[in-house]
Amino acid sequence: MTAVRWADRTREELRSLLPEAVVVLPIGATEQHGPHLVTAMDTLAAEAVAAAGAARATRPERVVLAPTLPFGASHHHLPFGGTLSLTAATLAHVLADLLESAAASGARRLLLLNGHGGNSATCAQAAADAARLHGIVVAAADYWALAPVDGAWGEHFPGHAGAFETSLMGALRPDGVREQALRPSPGTLPAAVDGLRLETPRLWAQIDGFTDDPRRADAAAGAAAFDRLADAVARAIDAVAEAPA
Repeated sequence: MTAVRWADRTREELRSLLPEAVVVLPIGATEQHGPHLVTAMDTLAAEAVAAAGAARATRPERVVLAPTLPFGASHHHLPFGGTLSLTAATLAHVLADLLESAAASGARRLLLLNGHGGNSATCAQAAADAARLHGIVVAAADYWALAPVDGAWGEHFPGHAGAFETSLMGALRPDGVREQALRPSPGTLPAAVDGLRLETPRLWAQIDGFTDDPRRADAAAGAAAFDRLADAVARAIDAVAEAPA
């Protein structure tokens, strides 16, 4: 299977490639990840797992990797600084425009691969709207939701800047972890009924903007998790390629 990058191709080459390809658009964020992780965490992870998954996919003749969107709906992180955010409404418009543009360029099958929890609902709605409006196949997925949860992470998977994300960053880009700043979150997420997303006014302040204990991070475990996630993304790409149009 051949994966190519949209940005590296000419209009003529894309006109030929896109109708038979699956286009993968990674969606990230630029936001605070505690005192110890760089703000590109979600963008780096989404782009890396998209590229690895594209290389492993087997069903489409081509996978075209669109440039990663490095901004998401991150207003809940603004009080901590270090965050560049779009409102959810703005993100919805951005995704609608990008999907319309891709369809106008000839794309018929697309996957929005999301790397930030604050984008999840907006990505899902954008995919549904684009399929209806443009007559194309569009899927949306959070990359971490595509693979079974490993027992090592338990209730803290995927968390935010906790042990999982710190392990993943340690595997992908070790210089993105500030080892000297590692410390446990001072609070815990409130207990909730399974399937219920519970938001409280002071939630993020109480946990200082990150979850669990990043000191438990392990780069080898992060590398193993990345390998499973890449396989899962490949399966998702294959499913988009095989979905009835």
